[in-house]
Amino acid sequence: MEPIWGPQTSYLNFCEEDYVVTRYVAEFVNTLSSLAFVAYGVYGLSRGTHSRAGPSLISYCGLMGVGVCSAGYHMTLKYHTQMSDELSMHLLTTPLIYRLLTFRASPRRKRTVGLTLAALFTTVMVVHMAMDEFLLHATAFGAAVYIIATRILAMIPRQAPDPRAQKVLRCVARFGCYCFALGYAVWLVDGWACRFLTDGRRAVGLPVAFLLELHGWWHLLTAVGGYVAVALVDLLVSGDIRKDPIETLAWPVPFAARFMADVKE
Repeated sequence: MEPIWGPQTSYLNFCEEDYVVTRYVAEFVNTLSSLAFVAYGVYGLSRGTHSRAGPSLISYCGLMGVGVCSAGYHMTLKYHTQMSDELSMHLLTTPLIYRLLTFRASPRRKRTVGLTLAALFTTVMVVHMAMDEFLLHATAFGAAVYIIATRILAMIPRQAPDPRAQKVLRCVARFGCYCFALGYAVWLVDGWACRFLTDGRRAVGLPVAFLLELHGWWHLLTAVGGYVAVALVDLLVSGDIRKDPIETLAWPVPFAARFMADVKE
C-alpha cells in the first residue's frame, strides 16, 4: 500500500508491519494505542478533585502531549515526529520531578532545582537530536521514572496520616511501577521476537493479530503507569488525602490497588 506520508525518515521502526490497514497510518495499532495517554489525561483533568491550574494542568497536559506526539510518530514514521515523541517523554517527567523535589521548599531551592532540571533537559535533548544518540535519552528517561517512583513512595507516609490510606496509596504506586516494568518487558520481546510475532499475526489474521502487537501493549501499560505517576503527585502535593484516596482515579487503578491491598491483609 502506497503511504501518503512518503518514505520513512525515522531511524526507529517497530515490529508492526507498515501501512497494512490504511495508507494514512503507518503503524495502525501503535498509533491507536498511543491515544490511551490522551484518554487518561482528559480523565484526570475532568474527574480529579484537585487544582486545574498551574502544575496540575501542566502535568495532565504533558500526559496528553505524550499520546499526541507518539501517535504522530507511529502514524508517519518521520524523523521530526520521532523527535517530538521522545521530547514529549521528558516534557512529562521533568515537571513531575520538579514538583516532587520542590515540595514545601524555599524559593531559592525552587529556583536552583528549576534551573538544574532545565539545564539537564536541554543537554539531553540537544545531544539526542544533534547526534541521533538514543542511549542518553533512554537512560535519562529511566532515571526520571526511578526518581519519580522513589520520591512518591517516600512521600506517602508523610502525606497520608491514615494507615489504610497509606497502604492503598503504596499499592497504587507499586501498580504503576509494575505497569512500567511489564511494559518495558513486552517492548523488549517485541524487538527480540519480531519474526515469530509477525508469523503469528499472519497465521491468525485480523483482528486477533492486533493482540500480538506488543508495542501497542507497551503504550497501554505505560499510559497507566504515567497516569498513576501524575495522579499520585497531584494527590500528594495537594495534601487532600482521604481514607479512600483513590475513589476518583481511572480504571483499572482502583480495582488493582484494592485487590493488592486485600491480598496483603
